[in-house]
Amino acid sequence: MLKMKRISETYDMKVFTDTGDYFGDIEESILTANKVFGWRVRATKNSFLTKVLGSAKGVIVPHQLVKAIGDILIISKAAVPSYSGDEEKEE
Repeated sequence: MLKMKRISETYDMKVFTDTGDYFGDIEESILTANKVFGWRVRATKNSFLTKVLGSAKGVIVPHQLVKAIGDILIISKAAVPSYSGDEEKEE
């Protein structure tokens, strides 16, 4: 059964990757012609996104990479920018 959810109910919702990493919080939805185009995800203090982006405020995740929306939003790991802890050590 398909459950409907208002977009306003998704604001400040926690976002996790499909591998279980905490990604950030939803800040805004991006709509085009009555469809959800994407989600602006804010990098929070303990999120994986903060580790990857550093000082950036967040990213826009295309709606195509969203796997599920319920109490939390689950996105594909493909939405995560590539990160390697070794790169910081080499520079």
